[in-house]
This record gives sequence, structure tokens and C-alpha cells, in this order.
Amino acid sequence: MITLILIIIAISLLILVHEWGHFYSARRLGVRVEEFGFGFPPKLFSVVRNGVRYSINLLPLGGFVKIFGEHGEGEGNQESFAARPAYQRFIILVAGVFMNFVLAWAFFSAGAAIGIPHISDDAGADVPVSILSIAPRSPAESSGLKFGDKILELRAPDLSLRPENEKDVRDFIDAYRGEEITLVVQRGSEVLQIKATPRATPKEGEGPLGIALGKLSFARVPWYFAPIEGFRGLVRTTSATFEGLFGVLKTLLIERKTDLAVSGPVGIFFFADDTRSLGISFFLQFIGILSVNLAVLNFLPIPALDGGRILFLVIEKLKGKKVNPDLENLIHSIGFVLLIILMVVVTYRDIVRIF
Repeated sequence: MITLILIIIAISLLILVHEWGHFYSARRLGVRVEEFGFGFPPKLFSVVRNGVRYSINLLPLGGFVKIFGEHGEGEGNQESFAARPAYQRFIILVAGVFMNFVLAWAFFSAGAAIGIPHISDDAGADVPVSILSIAPRSPAESSGLKFGDKILELRAPDLSLRPENEKDVRDFIDAYRGEEITLVVQRGSEVLQIKATPRATPKEGEGPLGIALGKLSFARVPWYFAPIEGFRGLVRTTSATFEGLFGVLKTLLIERKTDLAVSGPVGIFFFADDTRSLGISFFLQFIGILSVNLAVLNFLPIPALDGGRILFLVIEKLKGKKVNPDLENLIHSIGFVLLIILMVVVTYRDIVRIF
């Protein structure tokens, strides 16, 4: 329940900050904002201040902003979005993405000040080996092992081992392929005993249990260096997000595979639950990564997203005249429906994979 509340708050914050970027830039440029909503309808109550309706809505997932002229109305009115030059419309559209990058920077900076987890090759024997990732549908996933579990001991009927490094863990698992073993792991403040059976013939690149291993240490920087380290984290995460996006496109279009490592709301919840149990620094990094992903996703040239609307601005500049507003709105509506369908499919895959 705590994780659910935290993830609702976090996602709401990401969306609200995104929408506030649109709101602030529109107001600064003199474009009329009709409503800034907290949550999604049905509406509970609202108040009007300086010509803007601020509403509180029932569904507490983020919010929205209504800008006069965003659907092409008010062409001759200077308060209308539609009447503004292309560069001003671009600023308003890109402001949401920009604010998500700024928010991610803040989260990464806070994490750097608290202590950033990183894989250490030279960590001593007193730093336990941790599970860094788990392959889908692997023995590790089936047994209930989690990302971040620290392996304290490995047990078999005839042997018990306290591993000092990753090689100790790999050698032990290899020696007991096809046999049940017990892993004593630390998860947060709990020490658990988890039984698993390594595969006799593992999938290529996964190993008998389907886990990646490493020693996690925490690097903490002084508060005055935290923004610099946070910016480095922002650059690394943005780069990794684009690499992952290109990997997905390659898998879909070139390799023609549909078994993608993509998660929706259900997958995000379970991953958030794992990271929350590892401490505040992990959770801050996770929310920062979500903010970067939201920014990159919104910048893609897909109808209904900010990037799709920017694409129509580019087409307008190339043609020398605006695209018919009715046609543009229709395309965005179709894009929105397709995105909802995609979300439903991804959520269904998450549920099937997890349960």
C-alpha cells in the first residue's frame, strides 16, 4: 500500500510538472490558459484566479492544462495558441519535456547527495554480492528472488558457502545445475531463505539461474557537487533511454520479434516496490529515470504527444501554411486511441508475466 501511494504521488508529480511547463510558458507568452487541473475528471471543485480555472479532480494521477486555441480555434485572436508564430508554439509544446528533464536532474542531484549506488569491481569481501537483474521467466524469477537482493550464503545438501565475489556464486550455481539450492539473501532489513533450481541447460546469455551479479557500493558527493553529478546522471540516463528505444525499434522492425522488455503501470509498480525496499537513494534514481522516460516518450513524433504536435509545426514550416486543424485533430485523436490500446496490451503482458 505504501508503494502504491508513493508511486501515485511520484507519477502525479511527473505529470503535473510536465503540464506546469506548458502552463507557465503559455502564460509568459500571453496565450490564454483556460484551465489547470489537478487530477483527472470528474471534477470535484474549482476556482477562477486571474482568468484561469484551477480545478481539483477525482482521479489523482497527474493533471492537465487547457490552452485556448490548442485545437485550432481563435485563429484571429492574439490570446489563441493557434494565432501565435510557430516558434512560440514550439516553446509552449517543448516546455513540458524540458521540465521533466529539470525534475529528473533534481532527483539525480538529491540522490548524489545521499549516495549513488554503483557497481564496484574492487569492493572488499565485506561487501556482499548483489543481484543486479533477473531474466524474465527464469528460475530466479520463479523462486521470488528480487533485484537488489544481497547474497549472504549459498546452501546445498552437502555444502554451505559464504561467497566473497561473483565467481564464487557462479561456480556454486554451476556445480548444482538441476538440483535445488538455497540462497540466503538480505532484502532491506530482512534475511530470507529462498529455494531455487538452476537450469541444467540455460538460455544463451542468461546463466542457470538467470541473474546478473555485482557488488553495489554507495558513492556520496558533497552537496555543492551534487548538481554536477546529477547532471551527469541525467546525460547517462537520457543516452541509455535513447539506446533502449532504438533497441526496441530494431527488435520490432528488423528482427521482427514482439517479446520486448517493456513495462506498463503494473511493471512500474513492482519495480518501484523493489527499489523502495533498497532505500531512498534507489527510489529517487528510479523516479528520475521515469521522468527522463516521460520526457523522451513525449518528444517522439507520435500523434497525440508533444512530439507529434511539433511534427505538425515542422510540416507547416515546410509547406508554408498550416495543416487543416480538423485533419490534425483527427490524427491526434487516432493516435491517442492507439496509445491507449498499446497501454492496455503492455499492462496485460505485465500481468501475465508477473502473475
